[in-house]
Amino acid sequence: GFELGYNLQEPKRLVLWEAQYGDFINGAQIILDEYLMSGRAKWGMAPSIVLLLPHGYEGQGPDHSSARVERFLQLAADLNVRIVNCTTAAQYFHVLRRQALLLETDPLPLIVLTPKSLLRHPMVASPARELAEGRFQKVIDDAVTAKTPSKVKRLVLCSGKVYVDLVSSEARTAAADVAVARVEQLYPFPAEAIRGLLERYTKLREVCWVQEEPENMGGWESVRPELERLIDGRWPLRYVGRVRNSSPSEGSSAWHQANQRALVAQAFRSEEHTSELQSPCNL
Repeated sequence: GFELGYNLQEPKRLVLWEAQYGDFINGAQIILDEYLMSGRAKWGMAPSIVLLLPHGYEGQGPDHSSARVERFLQLAADLNVRIVNCTTAAQYFHVLRRQALLLETDPLPLIVLTPKSLLRHPMVASPARELAEGRFQKVIDDAVTAKTPSKVKRLVLCSGKVYVDLVSSEARTAAADVAVARVEQLYPFPAEAIRGLLERYTKLREVCWVQEEPENMGGWESVRPELERLIDGRWPLRYVGRVRNSSPSEGSSAWHQANQRALVAQAFRSEEHTSELQSPCNL
């Protein structure tokens, strides 16, 4: 609580609090609910603290997988917070620079989800040019399919570490008609950026939201109404991920691996086979 109290007194200072594991945030829930997320609406406070919270399904069990992003999303309203799930070093760098720049004009708390397994992963490394000349992108399109958008029939939207699992799978190479785009900012929801994706892929037949978390957790319940408004009945909106659960994740590494393989395969399956892969994700 010291970091939050200091930040409330000095909101124009860039203060970062990092958890060793995502579940460490559970012990701070009272402070988060009472002051960080609702203090602006109740008392006109302007906290701008940055929370760096490990979040990613890596087979380490329910107590080390989730930073409970769904809790933050449930309390996100009236532009009271920024919630991001970065997938490259440049994105992480630029979102912190943006936070520092906005301390004077638009101070808000920043929740950064930081998967541990991506710390040294080659796919998240960024060239020096992106660090020096780039900017934070709220949504990142599929670099491969963006070159041939007329071939895309399914748009897969995801956020965070599951993106790496999707694009590094063998199923990816055989699915030229599937675009995998990253939603890097979960709140405020980047509606205009996603609308641009929907307009770019003119031959779409369906849109999927893919996540590692159970259906009642993660970003799905928050992004679903937003995506439904954008899609406006033009295509089916499908959920791909673990079924509803009272636990954040499996308690077995073997179960985790089996379910992870199943949801990745399901993300690339054709529409008529989508429902067949629900049961393997139900372990």
